[in-house]
Amino acid sequence: MSTSLTTAISTLAMASALAAGAAAGEPEAGQKAILNTIATMTSSFAAGDLDGVLTTYEEGAAVVSAPGQPVRGREELAVMFGQFIEAGIDFDYGTHDVVIAGDIGLHLMKWTSATPDGQQSALSVAVLRRQPDGNWRMVIDHPFGDHVMVDGN
Repeated sequence: MSTSLTTAISTLAMASALAAGAAAGEPEAGQKAILNTIATMTSSFAAGDLDGVLTTYEEGAAVVSAPGQPVRGREELAVMFGQFIEAGIDFDYGTHDVVIAGDIGLHLMKWTSATPDGQQSALSVAVLRRQPDGNWRMVIDHPFGDHVMVDGN
């Protein structure tokens, strides 16, 4: 593909994305609010604040605790996150990407953590919903979103 055609396609894609964002109303405010929800979750987790972690999820949220193993409901999430906090798991987080369509948001982020077997990293994929009070809460949190791309899957 020629450089000018690639540039034209990239420009068209960016213009379409900007137009879609403008049509959605407040993309920057929504993105900031989603990033705030994610920051609240990650900082609460790092501080061992289980209640703070749980406030970032809807009541019926599902979180994938390991590939193929979703955990659902407030009580089960409390047990799962409590175990992770008790184990002292520490994470480093990469760049964030947020896409919003109406009251639904998608958050993508790479994470890395030290394990007994060495460094582990994966792509976190979270779906959030804007609440009636304007806050965003996670509905689905899949911290192993790139699992399907691993050989053998």
